[in-house]
Amino acid sequence: MRVARAQPGGPGATDLLTVGEIARRSGFTQSAVRYYDELGLLTAARTVGGQRRFQRGSLRRLALIRAARNMGLRLDEIAAALAAAPREQVPVQADWSEVPDDLRKRLDDQIAALEALRDQLPGCIGCGCMSLDSCPAVNPGDCASADGPGAAFLPPLLRDPGPP
Repeated sequence: MRVARAQPGGPGATDLLTVGEIARRSGFTQSAVRYYDELGLLTAARTVGGQRRFQRGSLRRLALIRAARNMGLRLDEIAAALAAAPREQVPVQADWSEVPDDLRKRLDDQIAALEALRDQLPGCIGCGCMSLDSCPAVNPGDCASADGPGAAFLPPLLRDPGPP
């Protein structure tokens, strides 16, 4: 879709935002905004000169992307969730009511893993040894080394390195 550059004060002048404007308003970097556009998470119109222009509703999409990323969702999961929402419109609550069951289960599992970590943390820190390689309670004789690298005692979901 091609659009003519909005004239200051003219019709549509406040409907479309530049990459810089949407980045400043959303708190994302300009490169992130362009990347999300390239991935199809946002939809940009192009000026005659090829510059991106975003509808103001893209700010809502970016807020949803930020919230989903803060919940630990990967971009492909966010894209799948947003796929049901109309691309040219602002996603509304009904668009999120159809979140796939596997995504909902993943979030529930993540919440359970974080709660388990929260509940174990005071005991580990409270003992004072601060040495997981020789802790007599949690890791006697460094038995965790047999499980390979990483934090073997974290719930599996919290050990997931995520996307490269």
